[in-house]
Amino acid sequence: QVHLVESGGGLVQTGGSLRLSCAASASGGTFSSSSLGWFRQAPGKEREFVAVIGGNWSGGVTAYADNVKGRFTVSRDNAKVTAYLAMNNLIPDDTAVYYCALAQGYEGAVKLHWQYDTWGQGTQVTVSS
Repeated sequence: QVHLVESGGGLVQTGGSLRLSCAASASGGTFSSSSLGWFRQAPGKEREFVAVIGGNWSGGVTAYADNVKGRFTVSRDNAKVTAYLAMNNLIPDDTAVYYCALAQGYEGAVKLHWQYDTWGQGTQVTVSS
């Protein structure tokens, strides 16, 4: 069974930066061949797609939500079985619990939450104005 653990959240001022990590307890083959996505959920709102990086066969294709494009960067280190979300120029609307998720059986830039079978517990990101 695969487990994901996020870390790196915290409180930051508008314009600041954070880097989230997502460590997987999976075999290297399972991790590297699966799409890894980031989602977020703000209080009173639905969980929304943030970013995704595809598995090896996709060449590591990436995709972003329009409201984070140009500010967030998703990456992965398959040797460390870890993925990252670098967030720059943060704004108060970025405040949410951030989740990483693994989509086993998918290689590409999948964006729908039902395509993901394993989720982390989430890490809180708060951006003050």
